[in-house]
Amino acid sequence: MATPSSAQTGTPSAPTINPGKSEYDVNEKVLCFHGPLIYEAKVLKTLFMEEPSTVTGVAGWHYFVHYKGWKQTWDEWVPITRVLKHNEEGLTKQKSLLQQHSSTTAAGSSGSTGAKSAKGGGASKADATASAAGATARLGAVRKDARGTKRSRDDDDGTRKPEMKLNVPEALKQKLVNDWEWVTKDQRTIPLPREPNVETILNDFRDHILKTKPVNLREPETLISTVINGIQCYFDKALGSNLLYRVERKQYADIRKMYYTGRNVVYGVTEREMSAIYGAEHLLRMIVSLPGMVSQSTLDPDSVSIVRDYVNELLQYMWTEREALFIKEYQQPGTGYTNVIRG
Repeated sequence: MATPSSAQTGTPSAPTINPGKSEYDVNEKVLCFHGPLIYEAKVLKTLFMEEPSTVTGVAGWHYFVHYKGWKQTWDEWVPITRVLKHNEEGLTKQKSLLQQHSSTTAAGSSGSTGAKSAKGGGASKADATASAAGATARLGAVRKDARGTKRSRDDDDGTRKPEMKLNVPEALKQKLVNDWEWVTKDQRTIPLPREPNVETILNDFRDHILKTKPVNLREPETLISTVINGIQCYFDKALGSNLLYRVERKQYADIRKMYYTGRNVVYGVTEREMSAIYGAEHLLRMIVSLPGMVSQSTLDPDSVSIVRDYVNELLQYMWTEREALFIKEYQQPGTGYTNVIRG
């Protein structure tokens, strides 16, 4: 049977000889770092890299993992430093990191938190932080079978999630229409890298929320960093699979090679996530896709409510700052580019 190529499987380049038995086996249940937290995962493939991987930037053992309950688009190659045994020690570390993460995001309001804790209010703040962390970290999680079993359907009926209604301003709706026409009909692309990029927009939005403290948002000082970190993480994962039109795919491949997977990219130095390259146009595409994604997710009602409120506030911010955030004119690619995408 023929072995799939690296391009087909997403395998890091330059595999070499096996130096010995891997610490983790195929189909083994493990714990895996993803962002600041640890999640349950399953090892699908193993590979030893004698030279630094163009995907992770490091050499040594690598594992292609699937996160439990997450969409397959989140499957990824990770170095051994991100993998832990699924045992009591690993589970204790997982719990400890979640508690530390909750404490860190709450640091901005530690004074008021202490007072509320004395009155019994501290627990609800911690619960809200944990809920937001879980919501944003699992934005891509969906059930493996949309129909589900009778039991899962019954469970869903008993814990029905609130509908994630987005209030998209008319000016932003028009930008979505223009965006679609310019890319799909006129075959134009957005000049990259964008400035401001998604990372900058989200950081500025965080500063705006901390300054204004909207009364409709729950615990902004505690939750805003967790929410925007999750949105940025989801953007980086969803861009290539969900947010591009066909015309943009070659541009995306070129950008990935230039800033992420290319041989000249230095891990941790010149490497850049896509949220540091793309801008408001693609962020808006992602935002309006969230309700459909959430309807298939495993998010609990409280998490959905938190994400919904913060995303609606982000839409209002993008509307207010639209002149500074959105590009006014898309570019017409050269003939060579057009011939490739038509081929």
